[in-house]
Amino acid sequence: MADIIKLDGTRPLDFDRETVEQAYDRWAPVYDLVFGGVFSKGRKAAIQATNKIGGRVLEVGVGTGISLPLYAPHLRIFGTDISEAMLQKAKKRVDELRLKNVEGLAVMDAENLEFPDDSFDVVMAQYVVTAVPNPEKALDEFARVLRPGGELIILTRVSADAGMRRFIEQRLQPVVRPLGFRTAEFAWSRYAQWLAGARGMELAERRLVPPLGHFSLVRFRKADVAAAA
Repeated sequence: MADIIKLDGTRPLDFDRETVEQAYDRWAPVYDLVFGGVFSKGRKAAIQATNKIGGRVLEVGVGTGISLPLYAPHLRIFGTDISEAMLQKAKKRVDELRLKNVEGLAVMDAENLEFPDDSFDVVMAQYVVTAVPNPEKALDEFARVLRPGGELIILTRVSADAGMRRFIEQRLQPVVRPLGFRTAEFAWSRYAQWLAGARGMELAERRLVPPLGHFSLVRFRKADVAAAA
């Protein structure tokens, strides 16, 4: 049975992290209703890619555990989230559906994962990167805990680099930030810049997913040094 673990020794969250935590605590009661159907196609595509790889999976931002029943039963899943209210719902889902492949659930900061290097075959982050205070630090952490030859799979909003959509996204940003979202800070050039400086990581796939074509499924692969040698 998966247990919720309140990790000891984690550093206090700063204001931005508190904002995110509080926002998703508020979303917890209605998250499945509001976002379950809207993001279902992207979620299923990401899980299908994960199931093909197999092994041990870390889902960062597991939320209410809406993805957990979709994983193949032979995978071993560990879920983390910043919101304890979300994880309470995830734990209930694990218990009710008897998801024996879920190793555990933990309250954890995506920017400071409490795992050793090279711990997982897949790191999955659905709609997480745009919600954390320091996205590049989070991506670095995802890459750190990924085993050589493994994949980092993210579902993420990709904002416009220019034009009217860029203008609208910038105007919306102050409105949606208290809800735990950011609209204008994540053009693809930002992800590409991170990748250029990320040691041993390469782009395996990028494709648009619903809704509205503003979201992408992105797969990064960590170089298998032993295989290359």
